[in-house]
Amino acid sequence: MSSPCLQPIGNAARGAPRDASAAPVATVGASARITREAGILAGRLSALLAGLGGSDSGGSLTDGRAFLDAAFAAAAGGAALAAFPGSALHRPGVDGPHPIDLLAAALGLDDAATDLLLLAGLPEEHEGYGAVLRALHPRGESRLAVGLAAQLLFPDAAGRLALRAVLASGPLARNGLLRVAGDGPFHECSILPAEDLWPCLHGLDITPAALPRFDADASPVALAEWLDKRRTRQAAALLKARTPCTLLIAGDNLEAMHWRGLALARAAGRHALGLALPAGADAGLQRLAQAHALVRGAVPVVRIELPETQAPEPGEGAALMPDFPEALILCARPGAVPARPAQPLIPIPMEPLSPAARRTMWQCALPSLSDQAARLAARFPVEPLMATRVAGDMEALAETGGAEPSLEDLAASLRARAGLQLSSAVKLLRPVAGWPDLVLPPDRCEQLKEAVSRLALQATVIDEWGFLAGRAGVHGVRMLFSGPPGTGKTLAAEVMAGALQTDLLVVDLSRVMSKWIGETEKNLAAVFDSAERAQAVLFFDEADALFGRRTEVSDAHDRYANLETAYLLQRLERFEGLAVLATNLRQNIDPAFARRLEFALDFEEPNQGGRDAIWRAHVPAAAPVGPEVSFSELAALYPVVGGLIRNAAVAGAFLAAAEGVPIGRRHLVRAMRREYAKAGRAFPGPPPGLEP
Repeated sequence: MSSPCLQPIGNAARGAPRDASAAPVATVGASARITREAGILAGRLSALLAGLGGSDSGGSLTDGRAFLDAAFAAAAGGAALAAFPGSALHRPGVDGPHPIDLLAAALGLDDAATDLLLLAGLPEEHEGYGAVLRALHPRGESRLAVGLAAQLLFPDAAGRLALRAVLASGPLARNGLLRVAGDGPFHECSILPAEDLWPCLHGLDITPAALPRFDADASPVALAEWLDKRRTRQAAALLKARTPCTLLIAGDNLEAMHWRGLALARAAGRHALGLALPAGADAGLQRLAQAHALVRGAVPVVRIELPETQAPEPGEGAALMPDFPEALILCARPGAVPARPAQPLIPIPMEPLSPAARRTMWQCALPSLSDQAARLAARFPVEPLMATRVAGDMEALAETGGAEPSLEDLAASLRARAGLQLSSAVKLLRPVAGWPDLVLPPDRCEQLKEAVSRLALQATVIDEWGFLAGRAGVHGVRMLFSGPPGTGKTLAAEVMAGALQTDLLVVDLSRVMSKWIGETEKNLAAVFDSAERAQAVLFFDEADALFGRRTEVSDAHDRYANLETAYLLQRLERFEGLAVLATNLRQNIDPAFARRLEFALDFEEPNQGGRDAIWRAHVPAAAPVGPEVSFSELAALYPVVGGLIRNAAVAGAFLAAAEGVPIGRRHLVRAMRREYAKAGRAFPGPPPGLEP
């Protein structure tokens, strides 16, 4: 028998016009409708085979026709093939739109295109269909051959030309719903549906592994203020009208933007499909995303992910999903993806939540702490996505049967979640020191506590009273610590972080500074972003290396160094947190930074009373100390900074432990002698009565 794929057939296989006296087809469920349509196509395919004639020596086609007839009989319920003219679009389905109806409406599919899509998916419906198509395929594949589709749906010469157009550039091909596979002659190739499309036609919410989903429950309550902005309301109207356009939400926090995009789609009454695509995703992956959005009747809310070290190249690359026929919400860093040139581009500002919106957010997320909402809004100005996740953490704690979650639990959850996203250029320190561990003059301690209080009282002064309204970085505090090494600058930053119930992020200058143009700014951006996500205290040790005075421009190096300083000025001014700059030489700091600082503290070498207190602070009460030890004596004899006192106290303890005796005066003096030697200073000598 010659290959039936090469035999012509007339229009009879499409079925005659429906008899008006034929019984109506009953409404069926979503999955049953697809199974029914597969059975109707089976009947048409069986009629095609019956008209071909010829022998079937192997019996495979005979068995195949028997399967096709049985499938049609199950779908038709006793009706003849003529009772099912046209495509699935003419037969009733479930209440509400079916996926096949959504596709037809979005793409303007006619009967032939609809049947072609369903015919290509038959092997996914049942292995029996796959066996029949394998017997009919010139290459023995369990797929729909182009030649068979032409004979069944596009029988004449004009129809075959139309089939080429449908498979090459029609809406099914442009949107990834169908593709042609194979290297041979066109009519011997296979027609394949999009991956995991068939389960979606059955009503299952399944996406391929290549399409990472992001379907966080984006309740619009916390974003009511943002959703009521003029531009956001305009975007929602475009979504409701299914107007072809790109709605762009650009910024640095991709997950937060993605969450807002999902909330926008849902506030507009549209189903949203949240996807995360890598930058430069190939056309096949983009078409697959289009197919799965269309089959769901969903708005694709797509975020484009760039590696942390990769900067977007404005204007380069292809536009994302250029053939998608409806509105698309794109979340990306500025310049990451070009706009679709044939469609309108509507930017939607990614504005921070107002204090009132943040209070509402925390009240909704944590009703048990609603009386603390104003404080939470000022101290933790996070996006609703983070608040929702933290609320889930608190709910899990509450289910353990213990006490209600506290502010400390909330702060710990925020620290843990933010710590997962830290830049490699910062070191995270968990504060262990408190105010009693800090030995400073009273006026210095008072300023440190005032800075902590300033952060705690922002809800009152800035949000409620309206001071500094409209200025960037008003919720941040910037401080300068200057003084010799070992005078307590790092310890003071740690104590402040502990008082704020947050972490200390110490900037690793070796990972920040780069000889390559633009790399230092990129690394600094990641550092500031990490600190803002973690709501942590950002500490720049030896800050004059970054915040030094600008110089006269004599070469390209000076020019770019000055650009780095200018970037730092702008980013520090916008920082919404506590930033501490520490330097040994205050005069090396650029004066432009000093004007942007809320506090500037000098850390001087301690006086005798201060040294006495430092000795006592660094020798624990539980440590065995000999009766001859006098901290006042040590403080008077050795005028050193606190860092050296700490080192000597620890070293003296180890010397005593090695001998198995209490810590004696000779151990501490010996340790202090070594500290003087390391510092390159002349040792004053041992106290009276102690052998040198």
